[in-house]
This record gives sequence, structure tokens and C-alpha cells, in this order.
Amino acid sequence: MLKKSKIEKELLKNLEQLNFILSRNRVLELVELLGNRKQLIIRNLITGITKGIGIGIGVTILTAILIILLQKIVTLNIPVIGDYIADIIEIVQNKL
Repeated sequence: MLKKSKIEKELLKNLEQLNFILSRNRVLELVELLGNRKQLIIRNLITGITKGIGIGIGVTILTAILIILLQKIVTLNIPVIGDYIADIIEIVQNKL
């Protein structure tokens, strides 16, 4: 009997650990989401759209900052770098 209760205690302990891990990782929510294809598609669509918008905004801001920095470098009149950067800025402005 003593051996059986020791095994039962160990099993209960393992079950509690498993329950904690599953609840922490939200496995149940994931299983429910995978069961509902319509909700999964909508969630992935919204996620993709927001990621695309975020990347677009981020690239635009970084490009603007880079162009401003390059224009400031050109105004310093550094001989070799200034001419090269001036050509790059001219090409970018002609494309716009």
C-alpha cells in the first residue's frame, strides 16, 4: 500500500507540473483556435496586414532619416564622399 501511494503522489505531482506548463503556454487556446478554421484565417490575415503596414512605415522612416543624414554630409563638403552622396541623392530625387 505504501508503494502505491508513493506512486500516486508522484503521478499527481507530474500532472500538476504538466497542467502548469500547458496553461502557461496556452496550449488549450491554440488547440481551440486550430479547430476553428475561420477564426484562424481571420487572425492570420489581420496579423499579416498589420505586419505589412508596420514594415512599410518602418522602412519609410528609416529611408527618410538616411536621406536627411546624407544631405547633411553633402553640406559638409567632404571631397570624395560628398560627390558620391550628391549623386545618390540626385538619383533618388529624380526617381520621386
